[in-house]
Amino acid sequence: MVSGAPPSSETEATSEASNSDELGLLRRLLSLRVAGQLVRNTIVSCLCFAFDLLLLWAFVEHLDMNKLVAAAIAFLIATSLHYAFARGWIFKGTEQALARGYAWFLVNAGVGLVLTIALFWAFMAIGFHYLVARVIASVFAGLTVFLLNAVLNFRSV
Repeated sequence: MVSGAPPSSETEATSEASNSDELGLLRRLLSLRVAGQLVRNTIVSCLCFAFDLLLLWAFVEHLDMNKLVAAAIAFLIATSLHYAFARGWIFKGTEQALARGYAWFLVNAGVGLVLTIALFWAFMAIGFHYLVARVIASVFAGLTVFLLNAVLNFRSV
């Protein structure tokens, strides 16, 4: 197909539109605005993650909780705190309703929780200390959840 020529079939038109949408999303994800959101998210994530690790440590070392259960509970508490910061600072000016946004945030956090626990378990299974395993898992899960929230929840991208 010649560039600029109309698509010769419906399939080509759909494929071309899909590629255009993907490029548009990629351009928006690489914008300065989203970079600023990612920086703010990283700051909040680090603070909430430190709180998460503190809770995890306290649950395991002082309350003798199962490590996987403790990781899940600590994650959910820290994630709820993160939502408050997301609404007011990371994605400021969102038009998403409070309850609906929190529900979406929890759904996205659920994806992050599954990813976190799966990676946490996998890293512990190969011999990593539980706190190191949690740190590594959080890098992957955190970026995934940021993208889900930026695109699907707060629709800022």
